[in-house]
Amino acid sequence: MTDPIADYLTRLRNAISAKHRVVEVPASNLKKEITKILFDKGYILNYKFVEDGPQGTIKVALKYDAVNKVNAIKKLERVSTPGMRKYTGYKDMPRVINGLGIAIISTSKGVMTDKEAAALKIGGEVLCYVY
Repeated sequence: MTDPIADYLTRLRNAISAKHRVVEVPASNLKKEITKILFDKGYILNYKFVEDGPQGTIKVALKYDAVNKVNAIKKLERVSTPGMRKYTGYKDMPRVINGLGIAIISTSKGVMTDKEAAALKIGGEVLCYVY
């Protein structure tokens, strides 16, 4: 597999379109950090790291509206790919839907959202957009 982050986002997209409650993905440290950000920003209901075998898995409980069964995540879009990396400085941080969505950035201080990276005045690789 050449792009595990794209695989992670695709598994989430497929589970959302199939209206699943829980999705399991292979774990890595980067995927764990992205999952924590999605939970902190309210895009997923809950998550659990399961340590089985050398790699482990992440169980992600997806968040749906109770009334009309609409998922909290409208779109997950991979920005930086292994063939074409996208980097940004803190002065020209991407704005996702004019600030309503988030961009997940991999910086030298760790994985964080675009707003947190701009507040710390550091740039990095734009991993994905979530809204």
